[in-house]
Amino acid sequence: MPTQQRGSAPLYKVRQSRIHGRGVFAARKIRKGTRVIEYLGERVSHAEADRRYEDKAPDDNHTFLFVVDRRTVIDAGVDGNEARWINHSCDPNCESVFEDRRVFIEAVRTIQPGEELSYNYQIMREPNDPPNVDEVFACRCGAANCRGTMLMDPKPKRKPARKK
Repeated sequence: MPTQQRGSAPLYKVRQSRIHGRGVFAARKIRKGTRVIEYLGERVSHAEADRRYEDKAPDDNHTFLFVVDRRTVIDAGVDGNEARWINHSCDPNCESVFEDRRVFIEAVRTIQPGEELSYNYQIMREPNDPPNVDEVFACRCGAANCRGTMLMDPKPKRKPARKK
């Protein structure tokens, strides 16, 4: 259920997105700092999450997995809610917030009615990623500062030490 006061209109609605598939859109103004929704689904181990998706095609990036910590992954494909439809953006209006091993999506700025909700997925790169991993996880957000990928940036290059 959307976070809302009794008798008020829902905060969001799910519909088709120009970014990808379904998206979550503000049904009314959402103020900065508002906790919009909790990311729900079955809580499983990393090994179980890997097992569930091991038969997927290597070029299929679509999952509803959210890493909570070293032990736990939320699979919103099982018992998930509307949070699973929030798309990635390189210029997001929301962020994920962890509290007591739960994941919440909160507004980082005021969001206007009709605007699509988004957050940075920050997908980790793995040593065994296929060579085309950036294509598989290509970003479609359309932001002016789009990085072209939903993956986290590779480790930043170290600045050379300043000479004295």
